[in-house]
Amino acid sequence: MFAIFKPSDLLTFAFLALFSVLAVISAPSNSSWIKSIVEYAALAAMILMAAAYRTNVAPAKRGFHVSILATVVAVLVIFNSLGSLIAGIHPATCDARLIAIDQAIFGVHPTVWLERFISPFLTSMLQLTYASYYFIPVSLGVVLIFRGRYREFEKVLFGILLCFYLSYVGYLLFPAIGPRFTLSHLQTMELQVSPFIRTIQEALDALEKNKTDAFPSGHTAISLVSLYYAWKEREKILFMVLSPLVAGLIISTVYLRYHYVIDVIAGTVLVGLILAIAPGLHRLLSAMTGHPQDEKT
Repeated sequence: MFAIFKPSDLLTFAFLALFSVLAVISAPSNSSWIKSIVEYAALAAMILMAAAYRTNVAPAKRGFHVSILATVVAVLVIFNSLGSLIAGIHPATCDARLIAIDQAIFGVHPTVWLERFISPFLTSMLQLTYASYYFIPVSLGVVLIFRGRYREFEKVLFGILLCFYLSYVGYLLFPAIGPRFTLSHLQTMELQVSPFIRTIQEALDALEKNKTDAFPSGHTAISLVSLYYAWKEREKILFMVLSPLVAGLIISTVYLRYHYVIDVIAGTVLVGLILAIAPGLHRLLSAMTGHPQDEKT
């Protein structure tokens, strides 16, 4: 029944079903719930058609790439659909509680305390590092595909997808908009940016339709998971390149006021969860597809 699918396809179907149920639940206060259902159904159909097409061509050829493109589109569309879904489920955000946790840990607001380090150069470097988030998992996938390591690519894709989807669940459970909005009245200094960096910031804001995505820090989780897989798959050069980039990205999440420190901590905990459950879940779904041999390396 599931022979044409990869574990990553079944994972996407499962979360599309979950988000569809939540869209129905949110209907009384979410006027966009039908639109969300239609989007999720269209994404499921797209994944199905891509999987069917993939079975008729060699894995490294066009069908494989079409399937990957379909998965990437699903991740992006689901993320941008979450804003109305979250608003329909939660009347308020969890920012006040996250702010209180940061204060309890540090005795200060970390984003306000970091003002002493603000400089145009540092802001520019960290903003560029923050934007590299979109290329970190892609770079790992490109390297594995280039080397013809398709079996390893599937496992890495599965782990990264699971990280994305569980971070989305985190946004649904604990919606938060982050300190750049909630603590702006306490900041005594603006981040010093050039017109070029301002353009990047505006582009990122335009791309990310869902603004209640602070907890957990998906930037932290996805980057660390990608770094782990680069190490696990012995891609030593990529690991060395990504290590300082990921470190800078994690710092940038707080310096640039996108996240509370507790968001970063939660993102790191999420990584631990992914590493614990992804291998077993991948084996289970591989067995469901009738291709348990895909687990052999």
